Amino acid sequence: MKSVGTLAVVGATGQVGAVMRHILLERQLAFDRLRFFASPRSAGTFLEFDGHQLEVEDVETADLAGIDYALFSIGATASKIYAPRFAEAGAIVIDNSSAYRMHPDVPLVVPEVNPGDAAHRALGIIANPNCTTMIAMSPLAIIDRLFGLNRVVAATYQAASGAGRAGVAELSAQLERPNLGALTFDGGAVDFAPPVKFPAVLAGNVIPLAGELHDGDTSEEEKFVNESRKILGLPDLRVHATCVRVPVFTGHSIAIVAECQTPPEVGRLVAELDRHKGCQVVDLPTPMASTGIDPVLVGRIRLDRSSTNGVAFFVSGDNLRKGAALNAIQILEMLLQ
Repeated sequence: MKSVGTLAVVGATGQVGAVMRHILLERQLAFDRLRFFASPRSAGTFLEFDGHQLEVEDVETADLAGIDYALFSIGATASKIYAPRFAEAGAIVIDNSSAYRMHPDVPLVVPEVNPGDAAHRALGIIANPNCTTMIAMSPLAIIDRLFGLNRVVAATYQAASGAGRAGVAELSAQLERPNLGALTFDGGAVDFAPPVKFPAVLAGNVIPLAGELHDGDTSEEEKFVNESRKILGLPDLRVHATCVRVPVFTGHSIAIVAECQTPPEVGRLVAELDRHKGCQVVDLPTPMASTGIDPVLVGRIRLDRSSTNGVAFFVSGDNLRKGAALNAIQILEMLLQ
């Protein structure tokens, strides 16, 4: 693998940016220079990396000359402003936000699923999928290759960290309230502070509303539907999703029923999943077990006898690693091969 040259991490002080920094050290990427960028609010602070203190630069005013690759995690609004600036200055941008995922000239890439799409980057930008969509892609791609996909029905179980540090802080504060056991018989027994990041109290609860409502479906549900079709190269795939927030800190999970074109064989599917470097077949996939590791955990694999040619499974994956930072770095590694 060749050297990255000059690498920028844009949004380096954020939650995903911190995981990116950690994974860069883990995977020992070779680069000539590493630069950290953030909003003016964080500019001028220092971040430790491999024993060195690196100053965080202001993304609004910094000189962008000489940057070869840029890993972005600063949100869609900021990405729409700054990703084109980095690309115009000569960098290949790998963007973690929703800003460009459905743009026809921007590839949406999971390296284990559609690596060839990364070559078609007319704008100099490659998009990272939504963290929930990402968790499902490898198992669904394998099912499509083996048996053909006709329809996908998904119910997600999304962690608080998917809503950023504020989501984690809100759940943590709620879990610190005394006498949570009183909720056993009375849902109003504990006096919680009014929720801010989520539409209802998350501790001891599940919230069947993740994202903003758009004519009945939420933005998270729309992302799952549209991004799945684009990544898998199946524009007419029938997909339905219900996205749910659960009181878990990290690790998104999804219960999926896939209806296939030919009768699925569970043994053959398990064997293929076991061979796939992005998956690990386990008896009981849980978000806690998936947190901090690279592969997604797939289990509860069985035939769905209520549908024609249906197979059901449960998948858990670290939404900050494979769901965000790791996939971006894997795209970078793929470009360097």
